[in-house]
Amino acid sequence: MEAATKTQNTDTMCKNAEHLSGAEILVRSLIEEQVDSIFGYTGGAIMPVYDALYDHQDKLMHYQARHEQGATHAAQAYARISKKPGVCFTTSGPGATNVLTGLADAYLDSTPLVIITGQVASGFLGSDAFQETNMIGLSMPVTKWNFQVTKVEEIAEVMAKAFYIARSGRPGPVLIDITKDAQIATTDYKYKKCETVRSYQPMPELDMSQVEAAAALINGAKKPLLLAGQGILLSGAEKELMEFVEKTQTPVACTLLGLSCFPTDHPLYTGMLGMHGNYGPNMNTNECDVLIAVGMRFDDRVTGNTAKYAKQAKIIHIDIDRSEHNKNIKVDVPVLADAKEALTALNKVVNGETKEVWMKTFKDFYQLEFDKVIKKQAYSDNEKINMAEVIRTVSEQTNGEAVLCSDVGQNQMATARYYGFKKPNTQITSGGLGTMGFALPAAIGAQIGDKDAKVVSISGDGGFQMTLQELAMIRQYNLPVKTIVLNNSFLGMVRQWQDLFFEQRFSCTKLDNPDFVKIVEGYGIQAKRVSKREDLDDAIKEMLESPNAYFLEVVVETESNVLPMIAPGASVSDMRLE
Repeated sequence: MEAATKTQNTDTMCKNAEHLSGAEILVRSLIEEQVDSIFGYTGGAIMPVYDALYDHQDKLMHYQARHEQGATHAAQAYARISKKPGVCFTTSGPGATNVLTGLADAYLDSTPLVIITGQVASGFLGSDAFQETNMIGLSMPVTKWNFQVTKVEEIAEVMAKAFYIARSGRPGPVLIDITKDAQIATTDYKYKKCETVRSYQPMPELDMSQVEAAAALINGAKKPLLLAGQGILLSGAEKELMEFVEKTQTPVACTLLGLSCFPTDHPLYTGMLGMHGNYGPNMNTNECDVLIAVGMRFDDRVTGNTAKYAKQAKIIHIDIDRSEHNKNIKVDVPVLADAKEALTALNKVVNGETKEVWMKTFKDFYQLEFDKVIKKQAYSDNEKINMAEVIRTVSEQTNGEAVLCSDVGQNQMATARYYGFKKPNTQITSGGLGTMGFALPAAIGAQIGDKDAKVVSISGDGGFQMTLQELAMIRQYNLPVKTIVLNNSFLGMVRQWQDLFFEQRFSCTKLDNPDFVKIVEGYGIQAKRVSKREDLDDAIKEMLESPNAYFLEVVVETESNVLPMIAPGASVSDMRLE
């Protein structure tokens, strides 16, 4: 009787279960994970998934990039804006290998992505079949996790695990490679969200003894300095950071990826750290008595010569990733925790008072930097326009509240230095990898992630030409992205290094550029070119006020260098102003 009842229950379950293809299961898994936007490019090995997607267009919007790299960068910016993993589809072989740059970029910048690559049928694996590539081997160094699905029964569980791993703890990219036969085969469908993975502990337990040790140093500090990294933004700790800073009266400096986690007009904000950052926070790194690093990894562009970095200071390092502690800089108090959790705990036990003499040193350094650098660049009276004054004008006209997606090079540093970020998650750029061509597709993803935002892409003439085909996405999906190309007819940052360190031997950095306005107009986007300073303000105003996409090319100084600068191998104290 018992056996008969068990058989009857099993028969009932089988009748009620949906029997679906692997492709359909994958698409439904995305819906279960509340995905609403997908970026990708179709092809033979992923075709069953695209066929399944056809029936779910009311819930899943697919944005067809013109190159798979563009799809990944768009997904990265979408993830940073929306706080949800970015999702990409691509086919096997070259389609799959084209996402590797985006994966590496996302891995270094801790951006959650779920990349789905099609693969040849499992029977052909290892046979060098048409468009077969070992994506598991290729992507392993640049993914948080990867997995090859060869059986339809694996898909639902693997997808749930992929989203959990991508977004939990220190976020990162995940790649799932699915063979074509697994997409076509059928099985019973049941989806259960993943909430734990054996041996994976994304959220470490906060050790209060570490918090107490950090608080003791902070409460006794006379000259503290807080370095705010992207971990603040990833954990959503902007309010906790503000409370900590105002309670302890600690000056704040941001890393490149930390920009926008703290308003630039706050009296305790001192500027950006690093090679082309602001003079005061760099110089005072080697003068402070307590250095508090939150959600940053002591990147070489921030530290300069590590042998001469903050040797006089007691260093507190708050980070969710244990491997970052003592990796580049030896610290006195490592706090293994999510930034929000750590700051919440610290705010209960820290105190402080106004440090007027210490703050005056930052103001004095800023005045020196303003007189020698900022005044000449952002308020230039030279014959030709400087990049800095373009960014300053955009900042003033948007009140520092637009989303700025910058490329890599001089344009990136000008944007970081001269845009006054007021709101969180409004600075999107390629940090660790330094990927040229990032800005335009990133701006597309940012606009899709926040349809009400004013999104501005900032590129140099070199980087723009690496991904300009993604203008087609702007046109096809009627996105009001504003694009500025700062055209100096050079690979500007490389030219700067050749100028300063290679005896002005300008090898292979001069660019013979096309007519950008004609190209952009070919995509049906309004475009304008400006070369005179008296036309700049009105041109930027016209661009920003346009309800549609708009492209503005600004011809800037050819031989202008981004200063200040810390030379390679130099200490942060050796920052040069001219």
